[in-house]
Amino acid sequence: MAIFQGKTIEDAIKQGLLTLNIEREQAEIKVLEEPQKGFLGIGGKDAKVEVSKKESDGERAAEFLNGIFDLLKLPATTEVKENDSKIEIELITTNPTAIIGYRGEVLDALQTLASAAANIGNEEYKKVSLNCENYREKREETLKALALRVAEKAVKYGRKFALEPMNPFERKIIHSALTDNDKVKTESQGVEPNRYVVVVPENLKQGSEIEFYGKSSGKNHSNNKDRRNNNKTPRRDRNEKPEVIKLEKKTIGFGTFLGNSKNEN
Repeated sequence: MAIFQGKTIEDAIKQGLLTLNIEREQAEIKVLEEPQKGFLGIGGKDAKVEVSKKESDGERAAEFLNGIFDLLKLPATTEVKENDSKIEIELITTNPTAIIGYRGEVLDALQTLASAAANIGNEEYKKVSLNCENYREKREETLKALALRVAEKAVKYGRKFALEPMNPFERKIIHSALTDNDKVKTESQGVEPNRYVVVVPENLKQGSEIEFYGKSSGKNHSNNKDRRNNNKTPRRDRNEKPEVIKLEKKTIGFGTFLGNSKNEN
């Protein structure tokens, strides 16, 4: 922020805009002192204003992220590209694993926070996209390949296959990848944040249940059955007599309240 003076408030503002090389709509202006004419031209004072450049939505989001990185002691910086409808922020770091997280979970969380910071006070929502080490592009290619594999398997076995829960952006990639495939259709099921895509083949077998891709439901059922059997108490033979345990008669004493008992002599 800088302070500028002029015979009038408008003169002071113009001086500030010229010095900072910005337009009026880009400036934050605060009037510090009104001009005073004085008496007979003596004792007059110029107007004083404080002029600074407004932060853009993208700059505000980047500043917020940099604050988070400082708190978490993460070695990361930001590069911002923005227009009237979208903000793209590239995260540059020597520790991309910490910034991206497992399947982009940390990156997605940072993107949500950055979006909230960027849109403070905005009447129209501006989309914010975070990327690091081209993760978004790599993830998109991975999901497209996954969609094709799942579709092929669904058609082969005539069964519905569900993918793991994904965020809306990733689900959209799956849907788009199979839009032109006339052998399957896709639908989203579940409730956020555990909403997932189901691939349904046109040759669906009647009575078939949804199977989660990558998991063998039969094997899981078998393991569960074995686990249930192992947990069951063995049945006693009908001819086997139950064991009788004789209990000594005990008298309740003070020690009982301490978790002990007092034997009768």
